[in-house]
Amino acid sequence: MKAKQLIVFDMDGVIIDVSRSYRETVRQTARLFFKGARAWENLPDPLFPLADLARVKQSGGLNNDWDLTCLILSLLFAVIKKSNRRENENRQGWTDYENAIKDLDITGLAEFLHTATRPLTTLLEEKGKQPDAFVASFYSGDVGSGNIIKQIFQELYLGKALFEKTYQMRVKVHPGEGYINREELLIEKSMLEDLAKNNMMAIATGRPEVEAYYALNFFDLKKYFPIIYTLDDCIREEQKIYKEERVTLSLSKPNPFMLDAIAENVKEDCTGFFYVGDMPDDMIAASRSVSGFKGVGLLLSAPDRDGLKEDLISVGADYVIENFEELRRIIEGR
Repeated sequence: MKAKQLIVFDMDGVIIDVSRSYRETVRQTARLFFKGARAWENLPDPLFPLADLARVKQSGGLNNDWDLTCLILSLLFAVIKKSNRRENENRQGWTDYENAIKDLDITGLAEFLHTATRPLTTLLEEKGKQPDAFVASFYSGDVGSGNIIKQIFQELYLGKALFEKTYQMRVKVHPGEGYINREELLIEKSMLEDLAKNNMMAIATGRPEVEAYYALNFFDLKKYFPIIYTLDDCIREEQKIYKEERVTLSLSKPNPFMLDAIAENVKEDCTGFFYVGDMPDDMIAASRSVSGFKGVGLLLSAPDRDGLKEDLISVGADYVIENFEELRRIIEGR
């Protein structure tokens, strides 16, 4: 009997197209964050191209799309005149947020976004990833306890019904349907069935558990993946380590925690280990794993395939593929 291979998939940009969900949520959260500021109505919609956003995300070092959104806002605030801003790091809640936003004049930001072809990439190259104090003051804690940016994001992404069910609180800014319902499959179910016949399949995603299982159940994919690791698994292990060792660390990608935990469960049954992802951090996680994962970079959903291919190769991807037929050939050793 031929030995099984372990194939671990990232979700976003790999098996699920998130260009109209997570990526659009980032754009709209950034735009909605400024609502109430002077000249808000002059902001372009969308604020920036998806390809521009992709370049920032591919720069790495971001645990999730909440962190990505915070970075985007920090970059955009670099264009706003500081004299128009009230610095107060003890802000709390929506009232402080709304009052602070009213003090902003974003005329210059609107003009910049209308004229720059790659505003985020330009600002990232000029300013780097320095956090903005104003933005950071509204990105601490969690939904319901002061994290305004995360709450706007979650309301947009989940929609009213799922947000209120998840957080047991009413929406503040988005009473409509969630962007999560705009997602589509990138992989045919017949391909998943074929790969699952002779191999072990798993998921390692930075999504929270609720959002990961929502998508897997919605698309009826759970049956293909007997092992699923999410952001919640990373957080639980981080909390355990802190409790036992008083050490604070992040186990999200590019940390290989999820990959090695999955491999530990199946090491007696599998001889090869592959991780399929679409970001440089995915490939770094594979290369850092003690289990010997091969990183397979997928270009299928990238708005700039050439740029992503270069980034994936630069961080040590073992393979870079355009489609899942190429993945099948790699797994079969052809």
